[in-house]
Order: sequence, then C-alpha cells, then structure tokens
Amino acid sequence: MGKAQDVQLHIVVQEVKGANSLESTNFTHQSTISQPKVSKSWLRVAVYTLFVLSGQSAAILLGRLYYDEGGKSKWLATLVQLIGFPVLIPYYCISSSKKTAKNNVEKTRPSSLVLASIYVSLGLLLAADSVLYSTGLLYLPVSMFSLICVSQLAFNAFFSFLLNSQKFTPYIINSLFLLTVSSSLLMFNTNSEIPSGISRDKYTVGLVCTIGSSAGYGLMLSLTQLSFQKVLKTETFRAVLEMMIYQSLAASSATVLGLFISGEWKGLKREMEEFEPGMSSYFVILGSTAMAWQIFTVGTIGLIFEVSSLFSNVISVLGLPFVTVLAVIFFHDAMDGLKATAMLLALWGFASYIYQHYLDDSEGKVQNNGNADNNNVKEISLIPLLKEVSH
Repeated sequence: MGKAQDVQLHIVVQEVKGANSLESTNFTHQSTISQPKVSKSWLRVAVYTLFVLSGQSAAILLGRLYYDEGGKSKWLATLVQLIGFPVLIPYYCISSSKKTAKNNVEKTRPSSLVLASIYVSLGLLLAADSVLYSTGLLYLPVSMFSLICVSQLAFNAFFSFLLNSQKFTPYIINSLFLLTVSSSLLMFNTNSEIPSGISRDKYTVGLVCTIGSSAGYGLMLSLTQLSFQKVLKTETFRAVLEMMIYQSLAASSATVLGLFISGEWKGLKREMEEFEPGMSSYFVILGSTAMAWQIFTVGTIGLIFEVSSLFSNVISVLGLPFVTVLAVIFFHDAMDGLKATAMLLALWGFASYIYQHYLDDSEGKVQNNGNADNNNVKEISLIPLLKEVSH
C-alpha cells in the first residue's frame, strides 16, 4: 500500500507575547497529560511491527511447508494469501460508524463506476502478483526466495519515480544499486541450491516469477498511491480498509476462477488424501497460512496510520532477510558465502533507503518549525517519523 501518509503525534503550543506563569503551568500540564498517549502510540507501533514480522515469516514458512508435504496447487496456495480478507470487515464497520462532521468525504467521493474500476484493476494485478509469488515459492528454496523479494523496495522506488514524483538522491540510487546487485548475485548460485525434484528449467521459472512478483508488488504500491492522490483524494482509515477489502475480493474471485479454469480443482481431493501429515494437517496448514497473511495485513494497516506507509513497507522488507535465517533453521537451506553476501548487501541497501527518508523527515521538520515560528506557533514533535517524498 504505497500511500503517501504522514501520521505525526505532536503538541502545538501557541506563543503569545507577555505570557504569564499560568500559561507556562498549563503547557507543563498538557505535556504531562500527553505522555501516556505517547507511550500508547509506541506500544501500538511495537505490536503492529510484531504482527508484520511474525505474520510474514509464518506465512512464507507455512507456504513452503504446504509444498514440501505434498501440496501441488499454485492456485490454492495463491487463494490462501487473499481469502482471509473478511477479518478486516469488523474494522471497516467500526470506522464507518465513527463519522464526524470534519470527515465529510461523500462530496468528493468518485462515482461507483470509477471506484469499481480501480478496485477491480488493482485486484486483478494483486491476483497476478500473488500467482507469481506462489510459483516462485514452489520452485525456490525459502532462503533465496526471501532475499529476492527484498528487491521489491527497489522496484517500489523506481515506480514511485515514474508515477509518484519520487526524487532520486545519491542514497536512493545507492540503495537501488545494492538491492539490484543483491538479487542478481543469487542468479549465480550453483545447481546444488536447486531443491530436489525441481528441474533447472523450473528453477529458472521460479527466479523469474519471484522477480516479477517483486516488481508487480512495487508497481501495485505506486498505483495505489496514485489512486489515492489523483482519484480518491482521501487517505482515511475507512478509505484504506475499503480499498483493501474490495481489492482482495476482486483478487480472490479471479483466483477462484483461475483454480477452476486451470483444472487444478479436480486434483484437490486426491491432494488432501495424499498429504503426508494427514488431511487434518492439510486444513490446519492452509488455514494457518491464511490467518498469518491477515495478521500481516492488519499490522501493515496499523503501521500506515501510526507512522507512515513507507515505514510499513520497509518493516516488511526488513523482515525478509530474517526469514532466510529461519529457513536455514527449519528447512535446512544452505547458507553459503554468496547468499550471506546478498543478505548483507540487502540490509545495506535497506539502511541507505531509510537514511535518505530520515534526512527528508529532518528537513521537513526544520521547514515546519520555521513556518511555525513565523506564525508565532511552535510545533514539538514527540515521535520522529519517516516521510515519503511525494509531491
């Protein structure tokens, strides 16, 4: 969800000439009252971050486990990534019931046809991206798959440059270079890295699909941001949930259609019966995978509104190299020097990307403080947040 959203917790103090000691006492009292709010905000950020990291890690590992234990359906593996969206409906109902006079978005709301076109288009893109994702996970080791997925940050920056007026600075360029090299290094891994039962051709297909999935995800983030900026012209909690629910509905419908058109549905009964841990484990693994993806989604939405969409995206990307470590532990994937180098380059590229946005945030705060001083208003930021470059 590449929406340029800055959510900042701050205190605005009106400076009036000749302020007496009573005003100073009121400010101190206001600051004291705000401290619990700050603590609660940090707690929510920590919880949502845990949701993102744990949900994503569990979903990837369970998806690989499904294939390892006898699962064969790419369309079913895709469907479990999307089908859990009804868990978001209660959040949407709650947000819809909290309408205020300040939030009168109906006047600027696009027509139903325009909204449907956006939701269906992005939903189809999400479905196609998820199919590529499932195919890559089927043919690649989890460790390699996760490291290649880190490149989604580079693709996001590239498409943001084309569609969202993202500026390319030396740090962004350095990040793009490092992330590209990190993913490219994995192309030179030896045949010993190919999973048993996977041919060289399928292994190559897995590489291409994983890179395509990362590119598709980056494109989807930028198109979503563009939709909010140019068409929807609102980024409320309700609007984002609405986007995700209808987009997931369209994607799920397309995936179900693909499951039947491909004919994979005919082999599902046999797949259940031949699943090595048993039929009950079959449903537990698929159900747990769907739940893990929705935990990840809830954490993603939470971070967008507690901090920013950039922060949400980079936390997701940050967790991918650690999935590589988990894959070594649980699936006994090899950790050779080439893969370790790729991981370090990915983390370096990630750090370079974040540092640039930290500089942007600091510059923005200086400008805001300058404007505030001109208006006799002083803004004190209690939580430094990352800011996306979008104009």
